[in-house]
Amino acid sequence: MSPRIELPPGWEAREKPPTLFRRFEFARYSETRAFLDALATLAESYGRHPQNINFGVTYVNVTLEAIAGELTSADCEYANAINALALARRE
Repeated sequence: MSPRIELPPGWEAREKPPTLFRRFEFARYSETRAFLDALATLAESYGRHPQNINFGVTYVNVTLEAIAGELTSADCEYANAINALALARRE
């Protein structure tokens, strides 16, 4: 990852392969489900789907694979958009 790239809040960088990972936690299943539905819509609008999503009743783990072989600002922008979805599900 470029030293100039600042990780979005709550995300961690992983190296082999370069990915961003975050766990989102929710109070109720209805919030988890709403987040997953919104994430599907966001992914379609970006033309980019998370590499991996796993979830339980009150959590969702999201892994984003770097699109350019290394993490870039575009990856961080997508992660920030996902963060905004999670915030909206909690309001």
